[in-house]
Amino acid sequence: MPTSRSSSTPPGRLRAALAGTFQALAARNFRLFFVGQLISNTGNQLTNLALILFVLKLGRSGLAIGALTACQFGPLVLLSAWAGAVADRTDKRRALLVTQSLEMAQSASLAVLAFLPHPSLVLLYGLALAGGVLLAFDNPLRRSFVPEMVSQDDLPNAVVLYSTIVALSQVSGPALAGALVTTVGFGWCFVLDAATYLAVIACLLMMRERELFRPPRQARTGREVREGLAYVRSVPRLWISFAMFACIGLFSFNLRVALPLFVTRSLHATEVAFAVLYAITSSGAVVGTLLVAHRRLVELRHVVTAAVVLGGALLLLAAMPSIVAVVPAAFFVGGATVVYMTASTTIAQVGTRRDMHGRVLALQTALIGVTALLGGPMVGKLGDLAGGRTPLAVGGVVCLAAALMGELARRRFAR
Repeated sequence: MPTSRSSSTPPGRLRAALAGTFQALAARNFRLFFVGQLISNTGNQLTNLALILFVLKLGRSGLAIGALTACQFGPLVLLSAWAGAVADRTDKRRALLVTQSLEMAQSASLAVLAFLPHPSLVLLYGLALAGGVLLAFDNPLRRSFVPEMVSQDDLPNAVVLYSTIVALSQVSGPALAGALVTTVGFGWCFVLDAATYLAVIACLLMMRERELFRPPRQARTGREVREGLAYVRSVPRLWISFAMFACIGLFSFNLRVALPLFVTRSLHATEVAFAVLYAITSSGAVVGTLLVAHRRLVELRHVVTAAVVLGGALLLLAAMPSIVAVVPAAFFVGGATVVYMTASTTIAQVGTRRDMHGRVLALQTALIGVTALLGGPMVGKLGDLAGGRTPLAVGGVVCLAAALMGELARRRFAR
């Protein structure tokens, strides 16, 4: 009885909430993964923002930024489905050691290019393309590795905490990028990113293999990709969620293209203001992940609701008249974005057979690549032609339309 009374007090409820929010970190391997990925993802976000600003400086157009996005995510379209099949039948920890080492070399190459007196935009696109190829293999490996580090009961929480890694890095990374770009230049951004890979490699080496929850090794059949597609088609909540994401990702998830155009052209602010606003948006994402970390967003209705909230947030952001007024709206957009993405990813991981994890997550990654490859240049060109507010407004409308489509489909299959 004393224990139950203690847990009913405000401090007791707070401790219980915190324990539920971070319960997956009780697993040693996942703690190591969390720390390593947080450091490495901070470097990745640092490089992503520095690349956008670097291309904006060299190319001076929204289309140039869209082309960068296409180079980074285009390989996901072509390679992710195959990479997911590879992830399902490989030792993920050892494979990640390879991909992370190669990504470190790519960041070092970007640093060398940035230090040149007259850097080539073509070479920059080439290195971005190489990074996209590595990402196509690394992404399904990392995401399908999460279920091997925690128990099935802790998996929903681990998925949300993985989203927290991305959100936290999107706060620290852009802040570092803004500081380094304005003080020591672009090259040191890429140098620091290369150094962060040492942390994730060290954490992978420190993991205990005997504590991993490894599924049986899958035999190579030559039909892995077709089997993955057939499996997604057979599960309504998977294909409905993926169809919604295809629409939303095309116009609403290309904030890396839309936001700098909105800030620099519609609000007439500086590149540093964009970096700060990007960090504020990411701060909203951190709060969003912590709010949903102890919840199981495993139903399609959660995806639909999150899409409605994201649509409203984007329309609100597009209507803001000044850089000061944009701050709370950007914070709201960040939180709504991560809640939507978390709900979509949780369904893909928790509602999927263990032997299909890599392939289903790779198909979701391929969708991200398709929407970036097509949507990035489209959003950039739309911003060039119709102004910086238009891509945000269009993204909000598309979110609401996708939510309506998803809700109608959900009700049909519920019957």
